[in-house]
Amino acid sequence: MSLAWTKRGRPTTEYRLKKRSEYVRGWMGYFGISDYYRPIPELDHWLRRRIRMCDWKQWRGVRNRIRQLRALGTRLRTAIWTGMSSKSDWYLSRSLGTQTGMTNDWLKRQGLISIRDQWMKAHGDA
Repeated sequence: MSLAWTKRGRPTTEYRLKKRSEYVRGWMGYFGISDYYRPIPELDHWLRRRIRMCDWKQWRGVRNRIRQLRALGTRLRTAIWTGMSSKSDWYLSRSLGTQTGMTNDWLKRQGLISIRDQWMKAHGDA
């Protein structure tokens, strides 16, 4: 497991997503038998927003944040406005800059498992 940690003792993004995916699978194994669908999309949305916030925090510094957003395909002006913002990390995780860069497809490619997809699979609807 030493490869999963950075030099400063923080877990890497890949490690965090792997652990969250394990957690989601276990959670769905336990709670997936419920037919109550209403909170599932909200939980899915919250998890994606939380991951965006964690990645945003990890990209310390204005220049690095702008560079990372640009690499993910965010327009220059949007990346600059988002990167220079003094709003909270949680607020910015829902901003246009982070949403256009860290898309749901990008999160899926990173290894995030959707709670909604797991629930649909457990109920035979997907």
